[in-house]
Amino acid sequence: MHKPVLYQEVLTYLQPRRGQRFVDATVGSGGHARGILDASAPDGLLLGIDLDISALQIADQNLKAYQGRYWLVHGSYRDLSQHLAWLGWSTVDGILLDLGVSSLQLDTPERGFSFRAEAPLDMRFDCRQPHTAADLVNNLSQDELADILFRYGEERFAKQIARAIVDSRPILTTSQLANVVVRVVGRHSGGIHPATRTFQALRIAVNAELEALEHVLPQATTALKVTGRLAIISFHSLEDRLVKTYFQTEARNCICPPKQPICTCGHRARLKVLTPKPIRPSANEVALNPRARSARLRVAEKLATNE
Repeated sequence: MHKPVLYQEVLTYLQPRRGQRFVDATVGSGGHARGILDASAPDGLLLGIDLDISALQIADQNLKAYQGRYWLVHGSYRDLSQHLAWLGWSTVDGILLDLGVSSLQLDTPERGFSFRAEAPLDMRFDCRQPHTAADLVNNLSQDELADILFRYGEERFAKQIARAIVDSRPILTTSQLANVVVRVVGRHSGGIHPATRTFQALRIAVNAELEALEHVLPQATTALKVTGRLAIISFHSLEDRLVKTYFQTEARNCICPPKQPICTCGHRARLKVLTPKPIRPSANEVALNPRARSARLRVAEKLATNE
């Protein structure tokens, strides 16, 4: 099993020690979880959460050596509080979120995340979820599609691609969709594939990824012990911007409008930002794993408050 993105940096900031409790809220195949369990031996505990049942099955195999010290839950991190209550944990020492699509998902063609193979246009993290990317592509209006492509993919050709999608329906496979985008944007010469932003946008919409992130951030902050740490790896600007804004807001004692002379919000800082600038992978890591190139790690520490 290869090391996951920013592996050592995550362990350095989470500082796992024996007897502590952690949540890997996007456990995937268990790479970060294994490092946390190693560092918190012999009695550190970990809750792993993931929407992808296939990933959980692999994680369970990869973590067999730590039997009795970890629990795996098939679910969403947006329900973090419920998962912790199920386990009877009121607080934890650290929480990790490794956002976006995993290499396991990208490299499984039938999941429909990649435009590099012919596959059904699926893109669901959780196969119990009823709606696929094909449902969005074939049923949304042109304006709704354009909005998704622009908002979640920051695609400057959003309107033109949406129009071409509607004109080309039905679109049922990844290659069909990629070809529609290429006809609009043109073929790439170096850089990213022209369909990258379209696939990203649809994946985010199908899985309601930004909404889930917005839901989990306050839950994670509440669940942390004082001095506990929240580490979040993001892979595109929308996620990173959301995390950065949340951390900055929760690190302030007042969030009233700047020109308001007297504070009336009553807000008190709950977090200390440990990474004013995001931590990025080294050149060596990117050389070994090109998919790591856009990774950004932000970390915050829980402060003592009267909450």
